[in-house]
Amino acid sequence: MNVANYVTIISGAIVIVLILLQTRGASLGAGLGGGGEVNTVRRGSDKTVHQLTIIVAFVFCASIILGVI
Repeated sequence: MNVANYVTIISGAIVIVLILLQTRGASLGAGLGGGGEVNTVRRGSDKTVHQLTIIVAFVFCASIILGVI
């Protein structure tokens, strides 16, 4: 196994944890049109977790592409 494989496995696990950590204020009914508040603003730690999720997801995708090459 090369470094790209290790990075893929580790970043994949981190992405899963970060996605599970994100809070979601709306239930399924709100997602289907039943909620009054559509636009939400991320603040504080929620914003940090969201941005970190995007960065780690990018690293995960990049490591997969590098592993294929």
